[in-house]
Amino acid sequence: MSAQTPVDTYEARYARLQEVVAQLETGELPLDRAVALYEEGVRLAAECQALLDTAELRVQQLQSGETAINLEA
Repeated sequence: MSAQTPVDTYEARYARLQEVVAQLETGELPLDRAVALYEEGVRLAAECQALLDTAELRVQQLQSGETAINLEA
């Protein structure tokens, strides 16, 4: 498993998505900035969903015994 940088984590992406939403909700942005933030938000939401889907699949595999777990250290 590769180490993730802070930007690569679900938590970092979700936190940024919350910032984007908060900025958009102010309604005080110029149109071009609002559109750019909206595009970033859509991208972040898709990335977060993909990470959640991957995690869910891993949990399902573990529960069904499809993944061999090496309990020996």
